[in-house]
Amino acid sequence: MAPHKIVLRFDSTTSDQPIIYHLVKDYDLMVNIVKAQINPHLEGTMVLDLDGEKYEEGIDYLRRQGITVHPLNQEVVRNNDRCTSCGACTCHCPAGALYMERPSMQVHFNGDKCVVCLQCLKVCPVRAMEVRI
Repeated sequence: MAPHKIVLRFDSTTSDQPIIYHLVKDYDLMVNIVKAQINPHLEGTMVLDLDGEKYEEGIDYLRRQGITVHPLNQEVVRNNDRCTSCGACTCHCPAGALYMERPSMQVHFNGDKCVVCLQCLKVCPVRAMEVRI
C-alpha cells in the first residue's frame, strides 16, 4: 500500500511534544517528513508520508492530541500572468515559500517550501495563487 500524504497543523500547546516519536514507537508507523515548519511554543505545520497497519489508530492519536490532520491531495501554484508582485502574500506565508526578492521587489514562489496552508489564497487581491488537485 502507498503511504498516505498528510498535513499536520500544530498549535502552541502541541508544537513541542514528541508526536512523531509516539507515531513510530506506539503505533509502529513508517514516517517520512517531507516538509516541516515547527517552533516550540508557536504554531507549526508538517507534511509527511505515513504508512503502517495501525495508520487509523495513529491518526486518532494525533487528533486526540489536538493536532489538525488533513490529507494532502492538492498543491498550491502561482499564476504568473495574474501576479502583480504586490507582496500581500509574503507576510502570510508561514513556510517562506512566497518571498520578495530585493532590489527588484518581485514576488517569487518556491513550491518545494509550500506546506499548503492556503493562507496565500485568502490574501491575494488578484487571485494569483491557485489550488491544483
